[in-house]
Amino acid sequence: MSLPFYQKLHQHYDRSYRNRDLSTTMSQYQQEKKSSAIYTHGSTAYSSRSSAAHRQESAAFSQASAASYQHQASRASEFALSSAASHKAASAYDYGYSHGLTDSSLMLDYSSKLSPQTKRAKRSLLSGEEKENLPSDYMVPIFSGRQVHVSGITDTEEQRIKEAAAYIAQRNLLASEEGVTASKRSSVSKQSMSTLHQEEALEKKSRKVAIREKAEHLSLKKTLEETEAFHKKLNEDNLLHAPEFVIKPRSHTVWEKENVKLHCSIAGWPEPRVTWYKNQVPINVQAHPEKYIIESRYGMHTLEIIGCDFEDTAQYRASAMNAKGELSAYASVVVKRYKGEFDDTRFHSGASTLPPSFAVTPYGYASRFEIHFDDKFEVSFGREGETMSLGCRVVITPEIKHFQPEIQWYRNGVPVSPSKWVQTHWSGDRATLTFSHLNKEDEGLYTVRARMGEYYDQYSAYVFVRDADAEIEGAPASPLDVVCLDANKDYIIITWKQPAVDGGSPILGYFIDKCEVGTDTWTQCNDIPVKFARFPVTGLIEGRSYIFRVRAVNKVGIGLPSRVSEPVAALDPAEKARLKSRPSAPWTGQIIVTEEEPTEGVVPGPPTDLSVIEATQSYVVLSWKPPRQRGHEGILYFIEKCDAGTENWQRVNTELPVKSPRFALFDLAEGKSYRFRVRCSNSAGVGEPSEATEVTVVGDKLDIPKPPSNIIPSRNTDTSVVVTWEEPKDAKELVGYYIESSIVGSGKWEPCNNNPVKGTRFTCHGLKTGQSYIFRVRAVNAAGLSEYSQDSEAIEVKAAIAPPSPPCDITCLESFRDSMVLGWKQPDKTGGAEITGYYVNYREVIDGVPGRWREANIKAVSDEAYKISNLKENMVYQFQVAAMNIAGLGAPSAISASFKCEEWTIAVPGPPHSLKYSQVRKTSLVLQWKPPIHSGRTPVTGYFVDIKEASAREDRWRGLNEAALKHTYLKVQGLKEGESYVFRVRAVNQAGVGKPSDLAGPVVAETRPGTKEVVVSVDDNGIISLNFECDQMAPSSEFTWSKDYVPTEDSPRLEVESKGNKTKMTFKDLGTEDLGIYSCDVTDTDGIASSYLIDEEELKRLLALSQEHKFPTVPVKSELAVEILEKGQVRFWMQAEKLSANAKVNYIFNDKEIFEGPKYKMHIDRNTGIIEMFMEKLQDEDEGTYTFQVQDGRATGHSTLVLIGDVYKKLQKEAEFQRQEWIRKQGPHFAEYLSWEVTGECNVLLKCKVANIKKETSIIWYKDDREISVDEKHDFKDGICTLLITEFSKKDAGIYEVVLKDDRGKDKSRLKLLDEAFKELMTEVCKTIALSATDLKIQSTAEGIRLYSFVTYYVDDLKVNWSHNGTPIRYSDRVKSGVTGEQIWLQINEPTPNDKGKYVMELFDGKTGHQKMVDLSGQAYDEAFAEFQRLKQAAIAEKNRARVVGGLPDVVTIQEGKALNLTCIVWGDPAPEVSWLKNEKLLASDEHCNLKFEAGKTAYFTINGVRTSDSGKYGLVVKNKYGSEISDFTVSVFIPEEEARSVAEEPQKGNKKAK
Repeated sequence: MSLPFYQKLHQHYDRSYRNRDLSTTMSQYQQEKKSSAIYTHGSTAYSSRSSAAHRQESAAFSQASAASYQHQASRASEFALSSAASHKAASAYDYGYSHGLTDSSLMLDYSSKLSPQTKRAKRSLLSGEEKENLPSDYMVPIFSGRQVHVSGITDTEEQRIKEAAAYIAQRNLLASEEGVTASKRSSVSKQSMSTLHQEEALEKKSRKVAIREKAEHLSLKKTLEETEAFHKKLNEDNLLHAPEFVIKPRSHTVWEKENVKLHCSIAGWPEPRVTWYKNQVPINVQAHPEKYIIESRYGMHTLEIIGCDFEDTAQYRASAMNAKGELSAYASVVVKRYKGEFDDTRFHSGASTLPPSFAVTPYGYASRFEIHFDDKFEVSFGREGETMSLGCRVVITPEIKHFQPEIQWYRNGVPVSPSKWVQTHWSGDRATLTFSHLNKEDEGLYTVRARMGEYYDQYSAYVFVRDADAEIEGAPASPLDVVCLDANKDYIIITWKQPAVDGGSPILGYFIDKCEVGTDTWTQCNDIPVKFARFPVTGLIEGRSYIFRVRAVNKVGIGLPSRVSEPVAALDPAEKARLKSRPSAPWTGQIIVTEEEPTEGVVPGPPTDLSVIEATQSYVVLSWKPPRQRGHEGILYFIEKCDAGTENWQRVNTELPVKSPRFALFDLAEGKSYRFRVRCSNSAGVGEPSEATEVTVVGDKLDIPKPPSNIIPSRNTDTSVVVTWEEPKDAKELVGYYIESSIVGSGKWEPCNNNPVKGTRFTCHGLKTGQSYIFRVRAVNAAGLSEYSQDSEAIEVKAAIAPPSPPCDITCLESFRDSMVLGWKQPDKTGGAEITGYYVNYREVIDGVPGRWREANIKAVSDEAYKISNLKENMVYQFQVAAMNIAGLGAPSAISASFKCEEWTIAVPGPPHSLKYSQVRKTSLVLQWKPPIHSGRTPVTGYFVDIKEASAREDRWRGLNEAALKHTYLKVQGLKEGESYVFRVRAVNQAGVGKPSDLAGPVVAETRPGTKEVVVSVDDNGIISLNFECDQMAPSSEFTWSKDYVPTEDSPRLEVESKGNKTKMTFKDLGTEDLGIYSCDVTDTDGIASSYLIDEEELKRLLALSQEHKFPTVPVKSELAVEILEKGQVRFWMQAEKLSANAKVNYIFNDKEIFEGPKYKMHIDRNTGIIEMFMEKLQDEDEGTYTFQVQDGRATGHSTLVLIGDVYKKLQKEAEFQRQEWIRKQGPHFAEYLSWEVTGECNVLLKCKVANIKKETSIIWYKDDREISVDEKHDFKDGICTLLITEFSKKDAGIYEVVLKDDRGKDKSRLKLLDEAFKELMTEVCKTIALSATDLKIQSTAEGIRLYSFVTYYVDDLKVNWSHNGTPIRYSDRVKSGVTGEQIWLQINEPTPNDKGKYVMELFDGKTGHQKMVDLSGQAYDEAFAEFQRLKQAAIAEKNRARVVGGLPDVVTIQEGKALNLTCIVWGDPAPEVSWLKNEKLLASDEHCNLKFEAGKTAYFTINGVRTSDSGKYGLVVKNKYGSEISDFTVSVFIPEEEARSVAEEPQKGNKKAK
């Protein structure tokens, strides 16, 4: 497959031609240089300029043949060069810059004379195929001279300024009469001249032509002489520059006693002085002449170390210094020492016969350097615009101080150079590659290589870069790898690669944008999108530098732009070459192209070799050679075209002549045929046209490739798949391939790569483990993307298979005279595939000496047991077992113990085998085993399972089952969490119990994190399945289903499907024969399994659930109901659990469907599942049955509401009531009707809430139709109206009404407080009164002890009960209860010790009892009783105290001479003593005043014939032992004539005094 010329000439599309030495050298020394020009006396760069300039000038002026042209170029080069080495460097620069090689690569070629290794590298610079394909007529850009690149390609603005200035200086210089050409320093060789004369003789020329060629030859000779004179006048100061290493010294590893040379090539002016250092110490050759030789010849500097020994292992430095600066380069020398005996003949200079695997350590010779990569970067995924860092730690053993490895990064095998997009870093032990801004161009296989001397190792991983999110959804992704090719004055060809993602619709084409370097303005270059991924951009300003980008467009919009291209200048290759060879000049602004000053005009001849080199539907590119006859001045070109079959020629570029031998034509009709020709023009006129081209049809010459074929995926890892394919037939100029993947059944394709890959093999990463994928591939070239290939076969993503690991635990299960039965455990690792069989080897052991191995079986054994026949009786044997899968045979097991072949005569069975445990949980596990091979004399009848802790002694075994098990499994219960256990099994027959099996375990009883159980499910079709998921699967793990721990692989009633980390076992027809324990085991794990029991009850549940799913119903959250809305509207509604967008509802009334209209309004809210129907009013004809029928997909449902009879009438009444309520609320109304509330003060508060009131609204209260006067007027501020009733009691029972009215209407509210309503209110009042009761207090009285509590007020409805020590008190004369005012009391008269204890007062409000308690015991009782005694005594004293009960007046007025008789009753116990006083003096009884006291009760006071002297104050004194009392009275005796006077006097009153 051939490549287009622009790929062959401008990029190393295939680096495989480079040998290892050259690649290593380039990776070691290649770097960017800020100043790449090298000017020395006879320097390479200067000579290169001479060669390049002469080649370009001779191409412009020579009329000789191609051989003559090459001969003259060779002769001019010989004049310009002073040495063979300079000539070779010039050739290297001429070829290397035309092919994009860097400076260091060219300098490496230049030094090939002195380095054998670089000579080999030089031979691989150009392959024979490239030489054949290199067109001699194509003038590739030449990048020789001071700068590495032309304007815009360098990294700094300063360099671009210098380039532009250099270009102006050259053009001005060439325009002057003292134009500069290469100088001649030697004559043309005789051989070359003879060849020229022979070729010229073969051509018949006219005299005019011969004279013209002669004149041009003399002119060229003169130009060369003038150039030589010009350079002699050059000021050397302009050539000064700092030292620069063209070739750095290279590290070496040598054997002891060998010689080693370190070479370096250094450029600089003045010529640098070189000093060599060893470990930073200058090397003194004079002090050690026998050890070191330092030479400097022709810019090549050498340090030779003679007879290396271990002390010469060091770091060496070459330091170059001149007036412009100093620069150093480092190299390490490692001397290896052989640890055996030395043979001096084996050590000689330049060769060594020791094994190449030896290297040096700080302690002498060792095996070699070991290079390891730790903390490695894995396959990485990034997105455009993000940052990413790749890194790994490099570990080198042995470690040598001051000897660092050489680290180099590669992308797809090409060294990665630091740039603004990517940076490398070496920290001393870690290599890092950092992307500051990811682009799809960065996608590829990245390799880090660490080199220590001649040893190296590398590590690789792929980096995937996904597209950035599109600004417009559905727009295509950005193109990539925008490259500028074939740069000329008139146009620059831009190429790019198509993106992998088109956004969902085909890409219609591409827009190319340009931006002049130094500005931020982007200009679109094409108005119509171009489909071909190559486009010539015209309309450029000569000498200016540009960058380009490309955007893809589809029917949705324009995608994001690509990464910008490298800057490129709009210059002819010849101009670039001259630009590179000239010194810098001061910046003068814009580049001005100055044509050479014409001399005597010669009309140019016709161009030659005109051809169409590229034709697309958008443009055609023409190429030709300049005419041989053109004169000394520059020429211009005019292009003409004509339709095929005619001779009507039209000039294409009438206004803008072409200066380069290239031209791109646009605006041609697609599909139309044209011919083209070219004319030359100068000041002398327009020459003859060239020969016309062949007929060219406008259209893409390059066809879109056909799709690849034979797409084959293969397993790689658990997240990647390797995809291979075949290249499409007749594919031309392929750029690469895009691969896409899709999960089977998803229908969604994802790109696996965003940068086209070359080759026909690719590893697709980032896939989901366990998923099945299909793949397809598209081929890409400049014409576009091919159709998709056919989809590959589906492949499950899991790790590639490998042979299994060795089996283990080989044991003898049964032995006969000439045969033995072996058993073993399967390998720990199956290699990712099922084990297909085992192979057994055996050998005899005689007296402890083993013999040779023999094969026991030719055909693989499927079981984990095998009977080996034809053995020798009583012979001892050893065995090995190897497992096999489809990947091959694994390694054999460890050699078994020695077993003797002899007849077993034991009657009991042999040991069971193949024990395994699963379903390990924190308290249980399942143990399984296989029956013994040797069953004994009678069949096995059962099994016994033993258990012990793993750390326990052998005597701690205990049995798990008392009765023998019939089956070969047991679920062990009752384990202790976190404890480690081991198990064994013994078989039993009629003869007894056999030997125990090998141990199973140890296993820790624990439920591991992430453990999942088998889950039963029933799908929408009623299919019942068991599902299990495992997140801890190995790449080779598989699911195994069992029923009662017997595999179900061949069961016709079950179907198993596994995908990824999930598995499902489906029952085809679940029935009673399917009852049992179903378990799922995961192979290649540590016993991960789970089980599910289907018993009769579970079977019934699952069948019922299946029936429900087969015939689904719409789940109803709320059945059909009716409610009355405001204004009396009626709402019928129901709610389903969920409804889809396709749900439908039919509304049925009395078996007839009703529809939306004036009477019915329907609505469905599918988000909430609410279905509604509204009616404005219920009429008599609306009585009946309402049904909502719902259909949602296959599911159906309905709900019915019957509204007939009393139910309908009640609903109709309620609707009418709500309508009236709405009318009522149009005026002042009660928002809350009258209600009552009991306040904390035990008052009753009647209240209501009003609404829609205004200032004129009034409110009136009534009780029993009588208006209640209210002191305060309601202000309705808060909308609450209240009426307070204090000390509510039975008298307040009645009917209360409140009326609210104004001009808009009135509303009233009634509250009936009678009967039950009154009882309820009184209960609340009593409750409030009870809650207001104070704590019980103790009070002593003369009669006894009183317990009492105060309430707010008391009503008869409040029942009071007293209890003593939990027993109700029986009231008597001694114990009484009562209420006095607000005091509730209990009186205990004459208390006794029996009255001690706790007293509880319960206030019963009609519903609830409220208690108050007091403890009348202990000190409380003693104190109360003492106080009672005291008060009692005081009461007795008060009762028995002598006192005047009555009979004596306060004042006695009597007429003189009358008799005064007073009788007074006195009381006292004992009987009091009586005495009388007159005027506070004791009065004795006499005849005048008779004083008597009879029966201890009555006292008589008699005065016979009262005299005036009897007037005075008298007192009766009664006295006994409890006290005394005085009763005073006044006697006033008057004379009749003095009566008037005595009336005016106030009589004195008597007083009673108690003593």
